[in-house]
Amino acid sequence: MTAMNETTAAGKPRVLWVNVLMFVFTMLGAVVVVPWYGFTVGYSTAAWVWCVVLLYANGLAITGGYHRLWSHRTYDAHWSLRFIYMILGAMALQNSVLVWASGHRDHHQYVDDNDRDPYSAGRGLWFSHIGWMLRRYPSGKWHFDNVRDLQKDPLVAFQHKYYYPLAIGLNVFVPLTLGWLHGDLWGVFLLAGVLRLVLSHHFTFLINSAAHAFGRQPYTDENSARDNPWLAVLTYGEGYHNFHHLFAHDYRNGIRWWQWDPSKWIICALSWIGVTYRLKRTPDITIQRARLAMQFRRVQESLERRKPHLPHMDLEQLRAKMAREYDLFVETLAEWSRVTDAWYTRTREQIVHRLEEASFRTETRAILYQLRMQHRRLQLLGAQLA
Repeated sequence: MTAMNETTAAGKPRVLWVNVLMFVFTMLGAVVVVPWYGFTVGYSTAAWVWCVVLLYANGLAITGGYHRLWSHRTYDAHWSLRFIYMILGAMALQNSVLVWASGHRDHHQYVDDNDRDPYSAGRGLWFSHIGWMLRRYPSGKWHFDNVRDLQKDPLVAFQHKYYYPLAIGLNVFVPLTLGWLHGDLWGVFLLAGVLRLVLSHHFTFLINSAAHAFGRQPYTDENSARDNPWLAVLTYGEGYHNFHHLFAHDYRNGIRWWQWDPSKWIICALSWIGVTYRLKRTPDITIQRARLAMQFRRVQESLERRKPHLPHMDLEQLRAKMAREYDLFVETLAEWSRVTDAWYTRTREQIVHRLEEASFRTETRAILYQLRMQHRRLQLLGAQLA
């Protein structure tokens, strides 16, 4: 396609009318027809149940399949699970695995670059949420240079080739068939078909928009991604986005046991029976190192920013305390480097015994404990400055 066909006479990217009409009509159906039918006819229990079931099935296929399995290769999966992800992902109507993963890999590579990130947060909430799909922006142009590995997967190739009949068929015939079976044809179609599709779309889109605008940045501030536990509830665990952008090859987003991440729990549970395997995890010490580095910078910035308003505090003493904490941080990281170097040396020499493995784990736990204690001390320092 020529550059002239990509833009209007005014120089703006051409409108993608198929996308515009699809989003407009499904949204109208969800906010007008669904309530009207509910008030005038009513919905069966089956309609509500299938709406929730298919909503979660589509969402988990996107997060666990499109995102963590295919885009980031954070684990491997048996062909049966990949088949389920492929079918349910097509039903989510967010394009094929190849197109989705290619765009997402570009997003991570060029995050916040308005010219190269397909849904750059730097162009505003509307653009990053849905606007990037409404016009033929150069940053969103399809290419498969970065998904050569996925093109070798026959299931991915099949889905890409037959994506449109799969997507249309699954979104029309599955809800209608379920409605017919339960004696509530239009009720199930409206809830499990139309409303489910709109919610599935916008829950996913929140990660591109709200997760780059609202929340905390405990691990890095080198990009706009943020951790937001409320978004995690709506997006099947994807709300811990600051962590994800720094450690994209970790199969988890919520790394604490209490953080809502059903995608992580399912991937982990399936590994117990061999359906998923080679799960990738970022070492705890690497995570703590990133978190502490951010804390040091924030406390230092807070100290400099608030020193005119803290005449009652001994700022020199605080600076000395910060310097001691930083020296301890450097010493702890040096100790970690020494332990890991020794471990790799023993491994290369093939003299690793159970005793040495136990010693390595003990040393690692001790270093991790030191970093966690330092994290708490820095929290107290920050509270003093606040």
